[in-house]
Amino acid sequence: MKLYSGLGPNPRVVRMFMAEKGVEIPHVEVDLMAGENRQDAYKKKNPDGRLPCLELDDGAFVSEIIPICEYLEEKNPSPSLIGTTAEERAETRMWVRRIDLNIVEPMTNGFRYAEGQGLFKDRMHLIPQAADELKAIAQENLSWLEALMTGREWISGSRFTLADVLLFAFADFGQTVGQPIDPKNEWLIAWKDRMSARPSAAASA
Repeated sequence: MKLYSGLGPNPRVVRMFMAEKGVEIPHVEVDLMAGENRQDAYKKKNPDGRLPCLELDDGAFVSEIIPICEYLEEKNPSPSLIGTTAEERAETRMWVRRIDLNIVEPMTNGFRYAEGQGLFKDRMHLIPQAADELKAIAQENLSWLEALMTGREWISGSRFTLADVLLFAFADFGQTVGQPIDPKNEWLIAWKDRMSARPSAAASA
């Protein structure tokens, strides 16, 4: 297998997931800033042109961070970061879906439509007038998550999962682009500190 990776929180999710599982896959760095991911050579691997992308042993390609992580989990089931039972897997996927739709998407587009305009203006349709509202939505949903987390160590309770990895990669990214976690969200601040202390956080940075 081979992982096409580069800058940004999306590839970091997969790298951190791999580090947590002790999975090592050769990396190919794709120059996002130079637009290498939008060139024909890369788009033959992933027509969407986004990172990361996983090349399988049979020459097929899998893109999108959640399917990549799910594939790696199936190939390397221990330690489990999605779940060992149907119930655990359903719970993890529920939180991943909520975080992706309610926090990751508005946070990322808020960045693309504002601070990231210079990079993305020729790569996708931007809505600059929506940037501030999208950022506000992300913050509102972080506070919504905060209210549900009292008494938990991780998002899925005592289980450390893909949901934690996903949120951390984007919360850490948000910190660098003017969208930090509101200090009033004390559980999330403490959770992020626990996440930052994990060896996989440094290994995937």
